[in-house]
Amino acid sequence: MHTRMRTDVIVVAAGSGQRAGEGLPKQYRSLGGVPVLRRTLAGFIGQPGIRNVLPVISPGHAELCDAALAGLDGVLAPVAGGATRQASVRAGLEALAQDPPELVLIHDAARPFVSARLVAEAIAMASAQGAAVPALALVDTIKAVAAPGFLATGPDRNALRGVQTPQAFRYAMIAAAHRAQAGADDLTDDAAVAEAAGHRVAAFAGDPANIKLTTPEDFVTAERRLLAGLADVRTATGFDVHAFGPGDHVVLGGLRIPHTHGLAGHSDADVVLHALTDALLGTIGSGDIGHHFPPSDPQWKGAASDQFLAHAAGLVRAAGGRIAHLDATVICEAPKIGPYREAMRARIAAILDIAVARVSVKATTSEQLGFTGRREGIAALAAATVRLPWID
Repeated sequence: MHTRMRTDVIVVAAGSGQRAGEGLPKQYRSLGGVPVLRRTLAGFIGQPGIRNVLPVISPGHAELCDAALAGLDGVLAPVAGGATRQASVRAGLEALAQDPPELVLIHDAARPFVSARLVAEAIAMASAQGAAVPALALVDTIKAVAAPGFLATGPDRNALRGVQTPQAFRYAMIAAAHRAQAGADDLTDDAAVAEAAGHRVAAFAGDPANIKLTTPEDFVTAERRLLAGLADVRTATGFDVHAFGPGDHVVLGGLRIPHTHGLAGHSDADVVLHALTDALLGTIGSGDIGHHFPPSDPQWKGAASDQFLAHAAGLVRAAGGRIAHLDATVICEAPKIGPYREAMRARIAAILDIAVARVSVKATTSEQLGFTGRREGIAALAAATVRLPWID
């Protein structure tokens, strides 16, 4: 009877990612609305044979890591890495030493497209060979630099391979190899550490899609790849209305706006966020705001509507979707919406963690017709467009 070997994963995320351009370190940047590190870790969680997944981070990135991984189950508490990649991997290996696995996979945080096939083959090859790495045949001719601006004949590309991660090893072997090479921090990957310790490293087929995010252009390519997988574009609408009541302000688009009256409602009566919530729920066929937050439930009395909108967006993301655009139209004679329009856009974008450019807020009157024209209340129309994986 075949017994699967205990396998842990170390995800190395301690670098600064300076070549990726300005902004957050690349492992904490958003890719398809999800931090890169979270996307990478999720690629291992729940895979057959994987026991633990351990991120190794920079000591100065603890808050960034906590935010990126909030609510993600199946991940060990991060450990602090070192000044070099080798030092970071050693820190991860030592953190696993109290309850060591039989096999360990070592993976770059900046490779968020690891596939189930790569994980399975890495485990199988490490089990059979002791040390194995995914590798790709080169398609470009490789040249040597003879002098500045000039090239000379280079090595035979048929004898060369581009090496990826996850690199897979028997834990005891690679831990000993890293300890033996602790003073030689110029080795470029864990295969080199194993080879320096006298071990042979096998190769198995890599995956061209398993790219490493290094430059700003890599992020553009990765975003395009994610969008290509979201071919089901859906649009839905929402509508809400609330009557005026006693008060000195209204809540619209998540903002408190001074006014001669308030809006009557079980929650904060934010017609803009309510309409947007219904529009988002409509894109995934998930009922309406009253279904998720019944007005008969006392816990929602006076509740801030930003949590309703965030909940709807969470359901879209749980379905594998991305919010492409939101559009809201406020219908009222007063208060004037224009002075608050940009702040509303910014607030809605912040609630949903999307770019402000993906949010539109408009306003109109009803030319003194109907209940809004008589200044009896405020209405809002909304439309949401999302991209989802195609389902037949």
